[in-house]
Amino acid sequence: MARKLRLVGSGEIRTMLGGISRQRVYQITNRRDFPEPVATLQMGNVWLTEDVEAWIAARRGDVD
Repeated sequence: MARKLRLVGSGEIRTMLGGISRQRVYQITNRRDFPEPVATLQMGNVWLTEDVEAWIAARRGDVD
């Protein structure tokens, strides 16, 4: 069976980080240490959920 991709955009990242502002998500996702997006769509960048979850777990205190 094919592996199902789990993707997130900036809206989901906002929720994952506790409802931070859109501006703060933009700042965070543009950090040099933030995972690279796997695609850029008309609505914006998308990332692999597991990459973002790992990044948050490793740096949670740094992004609040």
